[in-house]
Amino acid sequence: MKKLKLYLETTIPNYIFAEDTPEKQNATLKFWKKIKTRPYEVFVSEVVVAEIEKTKDPSKRGKLLRVIEGLPLLELTESCRKFAEVLINEKVIPAEYEPDALHIALGVIHQVDAIVSWNLEHIVNIETKLAVRRICQKLGYGEIEIVTPEEVIAND
Repeated sequence: MKKLKLYLETTIPNYIFAEDTPEKQNATLKFWKKIKTRPYEVFVSEVVVAEIEKTKDPSKRGKLLRVIEGLPLLELTESCRKFAEVLINEKVIPAEYEPDALHIALGVIHQVDAIVSWNLEHIVNIETKLAVRRICQKLGYGEIEIVTPEEVIAND
């Protein structure tokens, strides 16, 4: 069986420590356990690292960096930047949230099976999913799933 390739957007490591939202934290911890024991290839990117490095609390920043330590980084290529630009120009992602557009672009360009995120405002919502599907078709890229950790652990 082919290993599923998952790209983890920055909210995933963050919710491992989100004690203020126990439901999402619990789902994220179950997801984290599942990806460690099942046949998944899991990736992050320098965008994830850069966002984590902006964490003001040095203790939390260190914990977040340790969580993603050793995960392969998807390269932020010129193709990724151009795809993100299309997402912004077509008003799929607001310009001030460029990292969200870059997360989607990284997943699309590197042909992962799914982007996993808790960002329901800009990434995991029906409008974004449909727009990304339309843009992928128009530009000749394969389809990509955009899901929450709950969708990955749903059948456990």
